[in-house]
Amino acid sequence: MRRREFITLLGGAAAAWPVAARAQQPSGMRHIGVLMHSPPDEPEAQARLLAFLQGMAEAGWAVGRNLRIDYRWSVGDAARLRRDAGELVALKPEVILAGVGGTTAALQQVSRTVPIVFGQGIDPVGNGYVESLARPGGNATGFMQFEYNLAAKWIELLKEIAPRTARVAILREPGPDGIGQWVIIQAVAPSLGVELKPIELDTAAGIERGISTFARSPDGGLIAVVSAVSLQHRELLITLAARHRLPTVYAFRIFVTEGGLITYGPDIAGQYRRAAGYVDRILKGEKPGDLPVQAPTKYELVINMKTARALGLTVPDTLLARADEVIE
Repeated sequence: MRRREFITLLGGAAAAWPVAARAQQPSGMRHIGVLMHSPPDEPEAQARLLAFLQGMAEAGWAVGRNLRIDYRWSVGDAARLRRDAGELVALKPEVILAGVGGTTAALQQVSRTVPIVFGQGIDPVGNGYVESLARPGGNATGFMQFEYNLAAKWIELLKEIAPRTARVAILREPGPDGIGQWVIIQAVAPSLGVELKPIELDTAAGIERGISTFARSPDGGLIAVVSAVSLQHRELLITLAARHRLPTVYAFRIFVTEGGLITYGPDIAGQYRRAAGYVDRILKGEKPGDLPVQAPTKYELVINMKTARALGLTVPDTLLARADEVIE
């Protein structure tokens, strides 16, 4: 992550602008908001926001010259997320970029009129963010984080890289998004001869207890599905997988760059760059309800060979050939 570049682009777009500075803004300044559900120093959040800011710059927007941005970082707390959503809407931005983890839902509970562009929405129709993917119809549109069918790929990859796996714990959050991913994996598991066990992602102690108990029996593996909580606890998840020698498939690339085994998922930073294009179009007069929700266009398969060797796994040549990146 190019932290210096992130800080430079962030520039004057801090979460709270001084009142005097706001009063002196030049005419023609446009105003947007950003609601993220992670700490501001989270590497993945920085990468996503950097991509968004780069996309805005490419469209001709510069913070302090013709653009003002108000930020709120909810650091994974649901109560704070609701409060931050209310505060951000009260500032009357022209458009709000919504991150992951219920940000769109929190914003829509406050307002059904302020335009919202989500950078990584999960099941936008099922969650009620939009009326349909082709014609969102309301105040929100954006980019899907993934389609639920992707979850089937995770268990297939786990069996491919660790064929002896017969038991798989699914690390998921409670709620519809976690259940949706669970249902897809559950439908595929019998054909692969795999028994499933859900482990709820809550506190660090609960996660450690659940994985440690699961690991007492042999031939186990893990799948960490798409979840904001899994990102917050990624160091713990990677450590536990290594300690208990559990081959694990992750949904985010950062897990593998930090020592996890294998990941397959969309280029989320790319989604945020594309989201900047929608924000630009709305600032120029288009309505979010007329902009179709778009699915990911790029998926990445990344394998950490050092971790594979530590687990005693021989990665098939066919899998290596398909990898977008192999970390030695």
